[in-house]
Amino acid sequence: MKEELSSDAAEPASPAIRVLIVDNDEALARAMEESLVKVGYQCVVATSGPEGARRIEQDAYDIVVTDLVMNDLDGMEVLSRARQALPDAEVIMVTGHASVPKAVEAMQQGAFNFLEKPITPTRLRAIAEKAADAVRLKQQNVELHQRLDERFGFEGIIYASDKMKGVIERLKRIAPTDVSVLITGENGTGKELIAQAIHQNSPRKGKRIVALNCAAIAENLVESELFGHIKGAYTDAANDRIGAFEYASGGTLFLDEIGDMPTQTQIKLLRVLEDHQVTRVGDNKQIKVNIRLVSATNRNLEDSVKAGEFRNDLYYRLKVVTIHLPALRERRDDIVPLTDHFRRLFAKRHHKAIKGIAPAVTRKLFSYEWPGNVRQLRNAVETMVVLDVDGMLDLDDLPPELTEVEESQTGATALGGPVELVGRSMDAIERWAIEQTLTLTGGNREEAARILNIGARTLYRKLEKYQGEEGMTKSE
Repeated sequence: MKEELSSDAAEPASPAIRVLIVDNDEALARAMEESLVKVGYQCVVATSGPEGARRIEQDAYDIVVTDLVMNDLDGMEVLSRARQALPDAEVIMVTGHASVPKAVEAMQQGAFNFLEKPITPTRLRAIAEKAADAVRLKQQNVELHQRLDERFGFEGIIYASDKMKGVIERLKRIAPTDVSVLITGENGTGKELIAQAIHQNSPRKGKRIVALNCAAIAENLVESELFGHIKGAYTDAANDRIGAFEYASGGTLFLDEIGDMPTQTQIKLLRVLEDHQVTRVGDNKQIKVNIRLVSATNRNLEDSVKAGEFRNDLYYRLKVVTIHLPALRERRDDIVPLTDHFRRLFAKRHHKAIKGIAPAVTRKLFSYEWPGNVRQLRNAVETMVVLDVDGMLDLDDLPPELTEVEESQTGATALGGPVELVGRSMDAIERWAIEQTLTLTGGNREEAARILNIGARTLYRKLEKYQGEEGMTKSE
């Protein structure tokens, strides 16, 4: 048996795949170990069922290869323990001819496959690699969901301001429901990111989210994009085409700039939302759809309703819940953490070593009005990263619109203003300056110390003093 498993003819497997081999026939277990190690697997051997169960409880494995028939604790029990302790692992059963029906039963209970004795290296490695592929696919799915959560989950939204904190708290309450949501706010405030976060934190997260910008589609094509068309519906309709409603069915449909939708399309959209059925352009057949609608606009739809440009009944159908995203100039506390996030993002993307941002630049960013909101800030930081040559984003890296910004135009009032400090002690003024500078730097103590022109140790000491004073006040 051992000689049968000593062949080396196979492609190396991923070294990250860890295999536990459980068999009370130690010679066979070692032969399987040797065969798999030669093609790159990391293997651990347990020579009894109880030892295998113990290792399953104590360590992590991607694949478990276990003999079906063993004393004390058999392969079915090993399978059961693995399913509980290692839900993402795959289990391969080793069995003799007489126990094949039992191995099939094991597969019905969650085993990946079985190996019938006598075992050849080709068969062992082939089944192990299929199991490894299944494990890798699970890992990729987990990583994908983690990336989606990081990018579109509420934890992935960068903010420090109380205004955005209120927005996030509201989102957490509505995301798990199925209500329609209308997101309002100026261009560049991140409405699509919020729509993605709503979807990603909803029961529909495993399905598609389909985004459609109503302002970016020619008026005569909006209905086709939304509802689809059949071949010959109009001159250029060479084939049948499903629309966004059908494509998103089961998931979420995000209609951006819905205030720009033509009036005739608004009528048909309202009917679809009420009947949950679409009719492709040029067809008479109705198709059931199941979507959650999230829409967004930079317009004041109430004004559009009054002007006769937007249907009143559709407006109220869309705004079951409304989320308003404040402009960046209205939440300046978010500027520094957003800037640092974009700095790290674009430094990685453009392969630049950017150590930090000069305090003078931070003050200009904080003072600017940001008519283009977060999108404009993102573009400005990317410009600075691309232009930088010395590893520090400084005044010479600023885009033109920021070079002439007067730091006094907003900075003092945004930080609370010095007027309220008149008549107070120097200690109180100093504490105010430290706390507001920490706000400006997003809590970065080293940068705050540089701006205040004091040593980092001095800053830490003063902060500890303030914390102590707060503790005394609370205890009193």
